[in-house]
Amino acid sequence: MKKLLIGATFVFGLATSMQAANATTTSELLQYCTGEGGTNVTCQIYGQAVYDTYLATRNPKTAPSKICVKQPAPTRIQVVDEYIAWANANPANGPKPAAETILKFLEGVFPCGK
Repeated sequence: MKKLLIGATFVFGLATSMQAANATTTSELLQYCTGEGGTNVTCQIYGQAVYDTYLATRNPKTAPSKICVKQPAPTRIQVVDEYIAWANANPANGPKPAAETILKFLEGVFPCGK
């Protein structure tokens, strides 16, 4: 049983490192969202997942919030449309992980303390 657990841990570790190496880039996400056959829904789901993960994993005691969405919040479609425009206007972000650029965008659009 111990060998099985060690083996499973090793395989999981390899899979995790491979996923990090194959992270969806901003350019790839834009293709899924705006390219032929792509939909805005893809960006909505991906963006919501990134934001939800940010909220769920950020420890408010050790990491102050950088994204503060004021109410009434814009619609998800509006935010996604703004993200797409922002990403297209900043092509240097194309090879960066999409999750990273989504958070950077959200920090700029929904800053805290202002």
